[in-house]
Amino acid sequence: MELRIDGMSCGGCAKSVTKVIQLLDPGARVEADPPTRTVTIETTATRLAIQQALAEAGYPVTTT
Repeated sequence: MELRIDGMSCGGCAKSVTKVIQLLDPGARVEADPPTRTVTIETTATRLAIQQALAEAGYPVTTT
């Protein structure tokens, strides 16, 4: 799945986003790209679970 996170603007943010996703699914493959503010994820977690976890961490998904 691919998500857009407008609040992810630097490498530190990308690491935080990756960490949040991998807490839900330790085996998730996450590619975060701060310049385009997109995250590509291969996971067994649901889109809703990921969106909720990211929002709680301060990185709400802006578009999907």
